[in-house]
Amino acid sequence: MTATPSEVDEKTTVVIVGAGVAGLTLGIFLRHSGIDCVIVEKRSREYVEQRQRAGVIDTRAARMFRAHGLEDRVVGGVPTQPVLNFRIDGETRPLALAADDQDDGRFCPQQVLVRNLIEVFLADGGDLRFSVDASIENLDRPLVRCSDNRTIACEFIAGCDGDRGVSRAAIPDLTRCTHEYGYAWLTVLAEVPANHQSMMALHRRGFAGQFARGPQASRFYLQCPLDSSLEEWTDERIWTEIEARFEEPMTRGTIASTQLVPLRSVVHSTMNHGRLYLLGDAAHIVPPMSAKGMNLALHDAELFADAVVRYRKEQDSSLLDSYSATALRHVWKYQAFASWWTELVHNAGDASYEGEFRRQAARAELEGLFEPGPANRRLSEFIAGLA
Repeated sequence: MTATPSEVDEKTTVVIVGAGVAGLTLGIFLRHSGIDCVIVEKRSREYVEQRQRAGVIDTRAARMFRAHGLEDRVVGGVPTQPVLNFRIDGETRPLALAADDQDDGRFCPQQVLVRNLIEVFLADGGDLRFSVDASIENLDRPLVRCSDNRTIACEFIAGCDGDRGVSRAAIPDLTRCTHEYGYAWLTVLAEVPANHQSMMALHRRGFAGQFARGPQASRFYLQCPLDSSLEEWTDERIWTEIEARFEEPMTRGTIASTQLVPLRSVVHSTMNHGRLYLLGDAAHIVPPMSAKGMNLALHDAELFADAVVRYRKEQDSSLLDSYSATALRHVWKYQAFASWWTELVHNAGDASYEGEFRRQAARAELEGLFEPGPANRRLSEFIAGLA
């Protein structure tokens, strides 16, 4: 159904559905280029700013913000992390990455980045509407109907509303490619200071990760079977398992939240239909071990912003026409990395999934990454987002 002119309450160039990393970054880039846009987000501002997500801003993304004059406002003061710290059989082993690839990377919780992006977008006069549900109509002459009883006509819709949003559901006949890894992570947010800024443990009981989330909060990850339930993971069992896998005592405290996350890789194609374009998790998901989900979303945002600016300023639609193909080449490259890295690290610890042969082979391959040379160099390039 197409709205008549009298039913349209307002017009803009781009309606961005979703105020996550992709949507907010896209909005800022568009406004800085003189392109008007509106961001609608179904959740409240409080929910969006407090939603706990992991995140490492890689070198490519940090340089992107710098090129747009946003580095100090978005990631200023966030620490760099040029080393991957492992605990292997009770021994701490730092894996140094090629320094020239890591000089701009930032260890940044996603909610910190989102909060900073919201402040920048609003301070620069951006139109951001929280607690507004959206429905999408007529992808060739787009309309967005909002739960605040307003209908917005636009030239383009950017679907940045994640894996379960309305944007992808509006595109017919998408191809979905997926890979399931056979295990899940129990994610744990604890109100205790972290023993380490970041540490990953490889143990026969399974993978474990620990990351600081401020002076009095820590995020832990525990590999567990897919059929695990939250009920079986009592606080006592969680702390006992963390200590067993890291092989050191932990400062115990209140566990604020837990969640089970099955590890998977997903790619939807194409990433656009008509004038609706998908960005970030709406189009692709990588396992959290790779730390690439946020960075792929940022890459999509820059790619689509450049395409819209080219179209509006030069009447050249070539970047819009090639958006999906260009984005998917980048996505598949990092899906390949994410799959390799996830399976290598998990196989190197726990033999129960792939067997002792795969465990020993993974250990040998991992050991080669600790030495300077082509293997370490290639890993560094992928972690930096420069591959």
